[in-house]
Amino acid sequence: MSPAIALAFLPLVVTLLVRYRHYFRLLVRTVLLRSLRDCLSGLRMEERAFSYVLTHALPGDPGHILTTLDHWSSHCEYLSHMGPAKGQILMRLVEEKAPACALELGTYCGYSTLLIARALPPGGRLLTVERDPRTAAVAEKLIRLAGFDEHTVELIVGRSEEVIPRLRTQYELSRADLVLLAHRPRCYLRDLQLLEGHALLPAGATVLADHVLFPGAPRFLQYAKSCGRYRCRLHHTGLPDFPAIKDGIAQLTYAGSG
Repeated sequence: MSPAIALAFLPLVVTLLVRYRHYFRLLVRTVLLRSLRDCLSGLRMEERAFSYVLTHALPGDPGHILTTLDHWSSHCEYLSHMGPAKGQILMRLVEEKAPACALELGTYCGYSTLLIARALPPGGRLLTVERDPRTAAVAEKLIRLAGFDEHTVELIVGRSEEVIPRLRTQYELSRADLVLLAHRPRCYLRDLQLLEGHALLPAGATVLADHVLFPGAPRFLQYAKSCGRYRCRLHHTGLPDFPAIKDGIAQLTYAGSG
């Protein structure tokens, strides 16, 4: 390519960088810098975050642990977690629903797990599912550090599509009054239909889905709006530390299979 042609494209490149600068910063923080630090430290970012929590947070205080993770994500390494804005929405919805049994698909580092567990009614139970064993190990330690025992929060390591069919028989979950989908948006529709097919959603159950706008779950949203079995509402938010990148939490209320 000649210098003249390259210069001709320069204004376009500059325009794209300015317009999509927030996405470019997100890419740098979540992929490039994270990969470099993983190589240099020999630890995953979630493991580094937990080490920070151990030295800065108060054991047995879920709120302080959550605040410490927020500080780590804002000032150290971007955690790609739910964050405080979405967290307030999640806690409010859990408190309103007061589920006897809740299910989370996608534990990740345990941030949203702590949010749900804090908001459960007395005697409430949470099952949380994480497919990656190494990430699950970090989450397990974080959950126990916050003071939640296995009777309140049980972490299951496995693929959601394999765990859901076994929830009733192996984990004694006959119904999930509240479900949080926070794993992979492309799996939301499949897993929602699995929950329906195994009769794990009672009438009136609340299904919450994170990241439905970014990176997005269009097939899931289309199904929820068109199948006639859900009342749908979208809570608009931005990504933690990147408010210009719009995202949202979908709130579905299950009307039943009839």
